[in-house]
Amino acid sequence: MGKAYVGFRAAVVGGSIGGLSAGLLLRDLGFEVDIYERTPEELEGRGAGIVLQPEMQRWFTERSTHRPEEISAVSKYLRYLGPGNEIVFEEPSVWRFTSWGTLYRALLSDFGRERYHLGHCVVGVDTDADGATLRFTNGTVVNADLAVFADGVTSTGRRRLLPDVGLEYSGYVGWRGTVPESQLSRETLSLLEDSLSYSVAAHTQICVYPIPGPHDELDHGQRLINYVWYRNVPAGPELEELLTDKSGFRGDVSVHPGKVQDRFITEMKQSAGEVLAPAAAEVVQATEFPYLQLVADVRVPKMVFGRTAILGDAAFVGRPHGAAGTAKAAHEAWGLAESLERGGGDITGSLAAWEPMALKTGSALVDRVVAMGRRSQFENTWDPIDQTLRFGLHGPLLPIS
Repeated sequence: MGKAYVGFRAAVVGGSIGGLSAGLLLRDLGFEVDIYERTPEELEGRGAGIVLQPEMQRWFTERSTHRPEEISAVSKYLRYLGPGNEIVFEEPSVWRFTSWGTLYRALLSDFGRERYHLGHCVVGVDTDADGATLRFTNGTVVNADLAVFADGVTSTGRRRLLPDVGLEYSGYVGWRGTVPESQLSRETLSLLEDSLSYSVAAHTQICVYPIPGPHDELDHGQRLINYVWYRNVPAGPELEELLTDKSGFRGDVSVHPGKVQDRFITEMKQSAGEVLAPAAAEVVQATEFPYLQLVADVRVPKMVFGRTAILGDAAFVGRPHGAAGTAKAAHEAWGLAESLERGGGDITGSLAAWEPMALKTGSALVDRVVAMGRRSQFENTWDPIDQTLRFGLHGPLLPIS
C-alpha cells in the first residue's frame, strides 16, 4: 500500500458506518484524517440489525483488529413461515448478521477517538479543484485537501451541494425492533434462531434474523432477534400523524424507540397477530420499544464536487430489501481509496475516475430495491423461490460461507 498522500488532510463528515469506513481507508493511504460527528455523544444504534455483506466484511477480513466471526451471528437457512408457523419454503443459507451498534463500536475502536470529533455539526461547505472548506455551527472552520460527506439520509452535504435532490417516499414504512432470545417461546426460537426468516402476506412482509446481544453477545440465548416489518401507509395526513412522535415532533426519516405514539403501537401489535406467522407476530408483540423508519429512495446525479465527495446514504439511498446500505457505503469507500491509490497523489483526477462507478452502482441498487418493494407491497408477486429477491449490493449473492 502506497503512502502518496502523506501530508494531505482529509475531513470526513459523519461518524457512522460509512464515515468510519472512509476514514479508516483514507488514513491507510497516508492522509491525516479527522472525522466530524454532529451528535455530542458517541452514537447509539437502537439495536438495528445489519447483514454483514462481503463489501463490509472486507475491512474485518483484511485490516481490522476484529474478525468477522467476533462481531456477527450466523444463519443456516433461509426460511419462509406460513399462517400456522409451517415452513413453506426453506433452503440452506449461511449469512452473517450484526447490529448497528456492534459494527459501529468495532470500526470506532479501529479508528480511535483522538481524531473523532463529537459535537461538530457542519453547516456550510465551499469546494473547488484545490480543496474544501467546512464550517461548523460551533465556529470551527476546517480546510482540507479532500472532504467526504458520509452524513446519512438527511445529509447536510447533499442539501448544500444538490439542493434540488430530496427523498422520494415509497408508499410504506418499516416497523423495526429487537427482542432478547430469552424472552421468546421455545417454539418461536426454534424457528428463528438459526435462520433468515420471512412471513409474507398481502401487501406486507416481515424479515427476521438473529443479531448480537446489546453488549455484543454471540452465544445462543443471549442474542437479539431483529426484524423489519413493511406496512403500506399512503402519503398525506395518515403518514404525518404516524411520523409525529409523542412530543409533537415530526421525524424526517424515523421515529425513535420510546417516541412512537402508543395508539400506533397498539394497532401494529394487534395487526401482527392477524396477518403474520405466529412466530413473527410473537417477536413483534414482545418488542418493548418498536420504532419506525420511513422507506424512501434518493437518487443523485453527481457524487463529486471539486475536492468533495458524497457517499453512503448521503448519496443514493435504497430501500432495505437488498440489505445493502452498509455494503454500498463500504464499496464506495473501498473504491474511492483504490482510485486514490492508483492516482498517486492526484486527488481531483482520482475523484473523477471513481465517480462513474459509484453512480452506476448506486443507481442500479435503487432500481433493484424499488422493483423488490413493488412486488412485496403492491403487486403481491413476491415468490420465495425467486433468486432475484435475495440480498446483495450488485444483485442476488450466493450466501456467505
